[in-house]
Amino acid sequence: MSKKTDSVNPTEVARAAADVIAKRSQVPTHDIALVLGSGWASAAEHLGEVVCEIPAGEVPGFRAPAVAGHGAAITSIRIADTDAHALVLGSRTHYYEGHGVRAVAHGVRTAAAAGCSTLVLTNGCGGLHEEWEPGTPVLIRDHINLTGDSPLEGATFVDLTDLYSPRLRALARRIDPSVEEGVYVQFRGPHYETPAEVSMARIIGGDLVGMSTTLEAIAAREAGLEILGISLVTNPAAGISPIPLDHADVIAAGKAAAPRISRFLADIVIAHVKEN
Repeated sequence: MSKKTDSVNPTEVARAAADVIAKRSQVPTHDIALVLGSGWASAAEHLGEVVCEIPAGEVPGFRAPAVAGHGAAITSIRIADTDAHALVLGSRTHYYEGHGVRAVAHGVRTAAAAGCSTLVLTNGCGGLHEEWEPGTPVLIRDHINLTGDSPLEGATFVDLTDLYSPRLRALARRIDPSVEEGVYVQFRGPHYETPAEVSMARIIGGDLVGMSTTLEAIAAREAGLEILGISLVTNPAAGISPIPLDHADVIAAGKAAAPRISRFLADIVIAHVKEN
C-alpha cells in the first residue's frame, strides 16, 4: 500500500538525510550518486578513496536492505584524481517491500539534496533475448513502469522524454562499443514474472524485466538529475529458459560478472566526472 498520505514532507526527510551525510562525511556537496543493485556493489571499490561509510539505519529515511546481494551502507568516495565526490547508496528500498513509494524514491531525493547533479541507477534483471547471457550489461534507453504507481504527488507533470541520458549512454559506448541498449520493464514483484507476463513485456517493447529502477528514475527526473541506467542480465526471464528462476542463481551470476562490470561502471563515472 502506498504511504503518500504520510504527513512528513519527503523533501524535508531527504534534506535531513543529506545534512547527516554532509556532517558525518565532512563533504558539503556530492557530485554524482550511484544506486548499486544486484551484482554492481564492487564498482565502489574502483571509484577512488572512501571518505566515510555510514550504516543506512543511521541516516533519516533509510533502512537496512531487505534483499540479499544489496549493500547496507551509504558511502562517500573521493573520485580518483579529481576533487569530485560520489555518494554510493547501498541501501535500496524496493517497491515490493511495502514501505510505500516515498521510501523507494528517498535515496534519489537524498542524492539531489546532497548536491548531486547525476545519478547512476543499476539493477540485476531478467533478459528477454537469448543472446544476452547472464553477466551481460545493458544500457537502459527507456522504461515501462508496470507498478501502477508514481513517486510524483498531486498535479506534478514531469516530462520523461530522454529520461535516460543519451549523452551518458554515448559516453558508456565510448568506453565499451559492444554494450547494447534496451527497454527495462518494472513489475511490482516480489514474485518473478510468469512466462505469459514476459511475453507481454516483449510484445509491448520490453527487453529486460525487473523489480526496481523506474520509480527512482521518475523521482530523479523531477529532482533535475541526469540519469544513467544500466542493467545486468543475471538470468533469462521466465519462459526464455526452461530452468526455474532462483534468487541464489541471480546472486551467483552477479558475483561472477562483478569484476568486469564494476570496472566498466567505474570507468564511466570517472570519465564523466573528468569531462565535467
